[in-house]
Amino acid sequence: MNNSFGSPVENKDWIDISVPLYSGMAVWPGDTPFERTNALEIARGNQCNLSQISTTAHVGTHMDAPCHYLEGGAGMETMPITASIGRARVVAIRDPELIRTSELEPLHLAKGERVLFKTRNSEHCWKTDHFQKKYIYIPPETAHYLVRRGVQTVGIDYLSVGGFEHGGAETHRILLEAGIWIIEGLNLQHVEPGDYELVCLPLKITGSDGAPARAVLRKLVL
Repeated sequence: MNNSFGSPVENKDWIDISVPLYSGMAVWPGDTPFERTNALEIARGNQCNLSQISTTAHVGTHMDAPCHYLEGGAGMETMPITASIGRARVVAIRDPELIRTSELEPLHLAKGERVLFKTRNSEHCWKTDHFQKKYIYIPPETAHYLVRRGVQTVGIDYLSVGGFEHGGAETHRILLEAGIWIIEGLNLQHVEPGDYELVCLPLKITGSDGAPARAVLRKLVL
């Protein structure tokens, strides 16, 4: 296991909430594992070092595009910058199984909000390189609630907003059909709930259903 998991990298006020990419890391079952190899090496007499990478578009910290689950949906290159840059709210979820509307209703989520859900996933799921089938996720009924509230972006701290065994595809479709952008694979273990400035930029891959991203937060002082 790579020891770079743990406390997110901090740079003054910025907190890195991205998951590092490395060979052997956990990926969604059936996806192409992440692998980085050395195509060129100075030690072998080449003029430079050159890495070659092979992976799925949905590895580690990444974003989903509408075409991930919607036939004819837009690709990653169409994402508006405002979807993943701006004020965001980190919400702590106490429920050990699901993100339920009963926990969200007291928050009075507003139209256009960017919401990042901090669950037990951040503490438990990223401690192993083996994919965890049991993780906290957004069930379809909560996805409908988020649509009704008009949120702009939803982020979660494991590899899918939907469940592995129940409702995963439906949750994705509900959110994506409503124009909600999805960030998956965050590491929020050491981030306190509250209001932050979010910067999360996925690779601009034309026609892609998703893309790896680097995500950082900076605490807002109100």
